Amino acid sequence: MATKKAPRTAERELLFGNLWDYDPAPETAQPHLDTRYELFIGGKFTKPRSKKYFPSLSPRDASHLADIAHANATDVDAAYQAAANAFPAWSKLPGAERGKYLYRIARLLQDRAREFAVAETLDGGKPIKEARDFDLPMAAAHFFYHAGWADKLAYATPGKNLAPLGVVGQIIPWNFPLLMLAWKLAPALACGNTVVLKPAETTSITCIKFATLLLEAGLPPGVVNFVTGPGDTGKAVVQHPLAKKIAFTGSTAVGKWIQHTLAGSSKRLTLELGGKAANIIFEDAPLDQAVEGIINAIFFNQGHVCCAGSRLLVQESIADQVLAKLKNRLRTLRVGDPLDKNTDIGAINSSQQLAKIQELCAAGVAEGAEMHQPDCSLPTNGYYFPPTIFSGVSLSHRIAREEIFGPVLSILTFRTPEEAIEKANNTCYGLSAGVWTDKGSRILRMATQLKAGVIWANTYNKFDPTSPFGGYKESGFGREGGRQGLLDYAECV
Repeated sequence: MATKKAPRTAERELLFGNLWDYDPAPETAQPHLDTRYELFIGGKFTKPRSKKYFPSLSPRDASHLADIAHANATDVDAAYQAAANAFPAWSKLPGAERGKYLYRIARLLQDRAREFAVAETLDGGKPIKEARDFDLPMAAAHFFYHAGWADKLAYATPGKNLAPLGVVGQIIPWNFPLLMLAWKLAPALACGNTVVLKPAETTSITCIKFATLLLEAGLPPGVVNFVTGPGDTGKAVVQHPLAKKIAFTGSTAVGKWIQHTLAGSSKRLTLELGGKAANIIFEDAPLDQAVEGIINAIFFNQGHVCCAGSRLLVQESIADQVLAKLKNRLRTLRVGDPLDKNTDIGAINSSQQLAKIQELCAAGVAEGAEMHQPDCSLPTNGYYFPPTIFSGVSLSHRIAREEIFGPVLSILTFRTPEEAIEKANNTCYGLSAGVWTDKGSRILRMATQLKAGVIWANTYNKFDPTSPFGGYKESGFGREGGRQGLLDYAECV
């Protein structure tokens, strides 16, 4: 006897509604937040000389999380003096002993991973599953990796000896606060430098919480110092005369100002800036796998990723098919409370960033591109934007040229590999790119001609502490991670 076929999905939804919706799955770990966070200078939490504090708001619901100390130039000077005083003993400490501190920090971070993941999500808006499964494990991995290098620096440059630079000033962005802290701190400490670090104004909490791990690890006072504040604090970090090097991750505009400010000085500089990465899909690519790669490339961390694959270049013969698959996949993405473990796309980091995303999307529509967004209800409180795709995009459109830094994908087409390379390289940025094809020879050819510092093949957003990351053109210079990133914090003697 033949069995009756079940109605198609669309028919089932009409008959019974969406039976496959998820119940809320909130993260229950406590972030243990304080109501006020001070500066961390010389191994102690100190009140700012300015006596000023600024609020840290959660993009999840715009609620007030804590008050953050506003460091002025006097505070920054105190941090540099503490770092300079700590440098002689720290730099002379045997590498194996420095490595022990880094191992200890990594293990302590692992022990409190859930607490830090929730704090990161509340402060930055990213989905808890990303903070829990990517940011925290990768941050710990960077400390583990560089701990291993601390007593092996002689092998980094055979035939030469490496020496630390001195006091290093570091400024990190708001999209991966704890991970960028690890990217910056771990190699600097492994090489014997001391550090003054400023986190982003909107995401300072996990940085100051991290100071409690340094105290628990017994790190000598002054080796690491944290100063918090807006742009004037960052300027003081960059311009301080004791800084031997500045390491900055953030916007291209600020990177240009830093380079201009340091021009003619003896300070070393590394910059990791913006991007407008091309993700290139050839007609012989495994399309279902490629679609998942496209989704990950642009919607990971709400698109708040400098290497996000925000320009999709699709071979013309499969463009309609890829667009249809992407529209279907968009409908399955869950936008909402970042503390819900089912959430795929969390909150936009700030009201200012949300306004920028909205303005550029409006420009895309006004310039003739076709916007596609899924039907989804957004939380009434907080800062949210639905996953968005633009088709019919040309190279002249603002959404194809400017870094949106949000969950917005621009789709362009090409016919030949030569056209794909020309369009991919037609940007002022040069941070990353992706290539999807069944032919290994084509991947190698594309990789040699794409003007990008990091190129992924049949995958995207794969990171490892052993692999250097960085770009060129207006995406900056220098590398973070791997032996190459380590060498940016040392000099040959």
